[in-house]
Amino acid sequence: MLDVSVQNISFTQFKLNGFYALGEWRRLLFIPYFLMFVLAILANSVLLYVIIANRALHSPMFVLIGLMAVVDLGAPVFFVPHMLLSFLFNWNGISLTGCLIQMFCIHYSGSSQSTLLLCMALDRYFAICRPLLYHEHMELSNILKYMIMPLIRNVVLITTIICLAGRLSYCSTDVIDHCFCEHMALVNVACGDTSINNLVGLLSAFIVITLDFLLIIFSYIIIFTSVLKSGKANYKALNTCITHIIVITFSLIFALMAFISRVFLSTMYVLFPSCCNPIIYGLRTKEIRHHFLKLFKKINIRPL
Repeated sequence: MLDVSVQNISFTQFKLNGFYALGEWRRLLFIPYFLMFVLAILANSVLLYVIIANRALHSPMFVLIGLMAVVDLGAPVFFVPHMLLSFLFNWNGISLTGCLIQMFCIHYSGSSQSTLLLCMALDRYFAICRPLLYHEHMELSNILKYMIMPLIRNVVLITTIICLAGRLSYCSTDVIDHCFCEHMALVNVACGDTSINNLVGLLSAFIVITLDFLLIIFSYIIIFTSVLKSGKANYKALNTCITHIIVITFSLIFALMAFISRVFLSTMYVLFPSCCNPIIYGLRTKEIRHHFLKLFKKINIRPL
């Protein structure tokens, strides 16, 4: 009788148990993650301010960079503060509802980043391969048209994942071996058949992350081919494309590793882009770097 009653219990409160194998050393993780969190917030805030404050940066490319900064600004907020409190004070409890909300925010931020990277690749394609058509196809209204379907796709897939996870019974354990509520980490503590959840999760990873990555790589192949055919005059245009590809590759690696529940790489999947995107898409862009230096001169700070 006791076993039957235990099996009928479904946990609604969980403990996020990421990095607990480190024991007392776990507290030291507060320092690097706090520094990365501060870097992500400050860098993206400054980048966003520079783009908003300067009319010269209100062109399509910089609008996309600004939107990327918004995503990178919000993504760490959904899990890093809770994780830092867990490192210091073992405040690692979270409700099932809170877990599902956190899961939606984190996964939607990641999918939105993938969508923006795809739009950036499209922007570079028109700028380099079809310059005469650039202003016609990359007006703000057209950018929104390009983004609307992928964003709807992201909402539908992630909402489906969340709803399926919310219907599961969690009676095996209340401990999630992760620092935040990631889909597969939560599903792993469910009892009963989770094959549909695993299938939808993998399908979503393919449709969003892998498909976007393949489309981005295809667009850059066309760009590189066009530049090589046109001669050395356009080689400078490849500089931005190469940095884009580096970020996309690292993001994809971290994202795919997140699906096999590796805690460190999963946290890096969310934090790494937020820290590096402002540098790669901001400071490495000539126009933004110019206005960034002007901002520091106004407040009498000499950048390193």
